[in-house]
Amino acid sequence: MFGNKKRRPTRVDSVIGHQTQIVGDMSFAGGLLLHGTVRGNVSAKTDESATLTVSERGSIEGEVNVPYVILNGVVKGDVHANDRVELAATARVEGDVYYRMIEMAMGAEVNGKLVRLADETRAPLALSHATMSVANEEA
Repeated sequence: MFGNKKRRPTRVDSVIGHQTQIVGDMSFAGGLLLHGTVRGNVSAKTDESATLTVSERGSIEGEVNVPYVILNGVVKGDVHANDRVELAATARVEGDVYYRMIEMAMGAEVNGKLVRLADETRAPLALSHATMSVANEEA
C-alpha cells in the first residue's frame, strides 16, 4: 500500500471457520486464515514465514506472536509481529502492537501502544501515545 516493499504472497494452509470457537492456546506453521474465534494465545512454530490472517468475522482474545499478521477483525491482547503487521480499515486491537513494519488503513483502531522493533536486536525503539485511532473522516 505505502512504500515500495513488495508484499509476500499470502499462503493459507489452515482455515478456522466462522462458526468455530477454539478455547486454549494454539500454534501453527505456514498460513492460518481465521474466520472464527480463538480464546487463548496464537503463535507460530519457529516459522519465520508464518502468516496469520484474521477476517472481519474473526477474533482473538489473547496474545498473538506471529511474524506476519494481516488483521481485519479484532484482537483483545498484544500483537507481536517480528516482520509485518497490516491493519485493514475494520481492524481493532485492544492492546499493544509490536512490529518491524506496519501498514494501517484509515478506520483501523489501536487502543494501546505502537512499538517499532529494531531490525537487528528486535528491541523496542520508541513508544507512541497510549491510544491511537485512525478514523474515517468525510470531506
